[in-house]
Amino acid sequence: MLYSLRLSVHYEFDRPIGAGRQLLRICPADLPGVQEVQQCNVSVTPAATERSTFTDFFGTEVIQLALPAGLTELRFDMQGQVLRHRMESVLDLSAPLDQIHRELQTVTDLGLSSPQHFIHASPRIPNDPRIADFARHVCAGSDTACAAVEALGRALNTHMSFDAQATEVDTPIAEAFIGRRGVCQDFSQIMISGLRSLGIPAAYVSGFLRTLPPRGRPRLEGADAMHAWVRAWTGNEAGWCEYDPTNACFVSSDHVTIGYGRDYSDAAPLTGALRMYGKQTGDHSVDIIALE
Repeated sequence: MLYSLRLSVHYEFDRPIGAGRQLLRICPADLPGVQEVQQCNVSVTPAATERSTFTDFFGTEVIQLALPAGLTELRFDMQGQVLRHRMESVLDLSAPLDQIHRELQTVTDLGLSSPQHFIHASPRIPNDPRIADFARHVCAGSDTACAAVEALGRALNTHMSFDAQATEVDTPIAEAFIGRRGVCQDFSQIMISGLRSLGIPAAYVSGFLRTLPPRGRPRLEGADAMHAWVRAWTGNEAGWCEYDPTNACFVSSDHVTIGYGRDYSDAAPLTGALRMYGKQTGDHSVDIIALE
């Protein structure tokens, strides 16, 4: 599927800010066999005093900005075009669940996609015994690692309700799990914690999700969303698979990847610091339009 992408992020400050720096991870990734970026342009208004681009440890393109003092508004706009290939269903060639740890021990590569980076606790995904017990219970009948990924994703989708008001960006996963409410970030990080407790390496994926309007209703501009899901390593033969626990499905051509990380802190769309005091307001919109 060929998509036109548009992301707009807008901030207003009630007092002029001091100088600051920002890191943007908002451009779709080039992933051989998965998606091809045909163009991507990012504009910053007002213009940054310095701008550069680098690739982080996990292969995500990062735009680095130095912002001038005195701003009362700030806007980031990304426009791109990406070809997302349809992910065909295949036979489950993943390792038996009770053998995944043994297969992981044979992996000596420490490159950006090595599963060794994604098996241990990370800054926003600590080990949690309640999540581990939940994962062990719902995956007890799973013969393979891939079956366990699907079982845990489906169980979390039933256990939790999507609620954009229930959590903040820094809400601990234990709190969201106990409250049984959250957003895609919470669903994904809880699932990652559960998979790691089973010995399955799991990564956080940042991206975009195309949403479809109800039948008979027009498509609303800006109604699509930035999204998060899970990437799980299921053995030497099958490698990685991706699952979206918020929607209880394996990732399809409606998902467009930006990048990967151990958790949200590695893949957050916007990070950095601004010198400011007083209040700020912000909003963002996403449009994903199928061109074919």
